[in-house]
Amino acid sequence: MVAHRLDEIDRKILAELQADGRMTNVELAKRVGISAPPCLRRVRALEEQGLIRGYHAEVNARELGFEVQVFAMVGLESQAEVELNAFEERCRNWPLVRECHMLNGEVDFMLKCVAPDLSSFQSFLTGQLLSTPNVASVKTSLVIRGAKDEPGVPFDVLEARLSRLA
Repeated sequence: MVAHRLDEIDRKILAELQADGRMTNVELAKRVGISAPPCLRRVRALEEQGLIRGYHAEVNARELGFEVQVFAMVGLESQAEVELNAFEERCRNWPLVRECHMLNGEVDFMLKCVAPDLSSFQSFLTGQLLSTPNVASVKTSLVIRGAKDEPGVPFDVLEARLSRLA
């Protein structure tokens, strides 16, 4: 488990950057209790290990004109690995699809989609998603409102678990 390979300072660095990825290295070092040069070395090592995959701005989709958010549950005719890979590649190339997750159970994939309006999503649904080879079924749910949208992982839960294991 990766969490055991990380020390408390690495986990603090990850938690702080997850909360505010724009802070300076000096501010980050101050928050985690080390000096700036080793803090920067640790951040670079976490990036190289793939534990930090990038830095992003959290934009307000609705304020930018993306009024529609839809979850699409997709069933495939075949779950052969080559077919799964082909579907995932198509999802990566569809701009309206913001997340794609393969699931266990009745549904093969869950897609999170955004669109400027309902007709734009409907055009995507009928013109692209439903006409994709190997797609057997699609069920959609329109998001009315969101109660929570928090990226990342809950480091406090991890810390509590690690302290119980110690």
